[in-house]
Amino acid sequence: MAVLITNVLIFCAVFVAAVGKVEYHVALPTPVPADCLRCICIVESDCKMPSPVCQIDVGSLSCGPYQIKDDYWNDARMKGGDLMGSWRKCTADMGCSGETVQGYMARYAVFSRLEHQPTCEDFARIHNGGPNGYNRTSTLKYWSRVKECLNGRKSDFRN
Repeated sequence: MAVLITNVLIFCAVFVAAVGKVEYHVALPTPVPADCLRCICIVESDCKMPSPVCQIDVGSLSCGPYQIKDDYWNDARMKGGDLMGSWRKCTADMGCSGETVQGYMARYAVFSRLEHQPTCEDFARIHNGGPNGYNRTSTLKYWSRVKECLNGRKSDFRN
């Protein structure tokens, strides 16, 4: 029940942010719980819009508060809708950036792929390591930073 309420609140917040923006599409469902999404955002950017919005990361541009790459955004559109029709425009918007993560997870963090109900650990590791990131040891350090945030520890969560 708490997850349903959380998802409804996320939907409402995104909807309110989208009022007046005809091109904005609210993606449903929203598989990532609000606390998990917030901690991924904190680990990526202290949940602030970076300046500049896009920065080089592992040889390509990553943009916005979730440090989203173009391919990630395109994958997210398969389940997340139009997402403002532009990777750069979407990742420069806090709400659309969050919807991109939700769309990506609706595609990749699903029972049929994972063979279990996805957890925040799965969401974080897939966000960091791609569709199969939940199986990669290289994503464990990232998950540990997200987990510290979830546990309320005061440390530097950023990469």
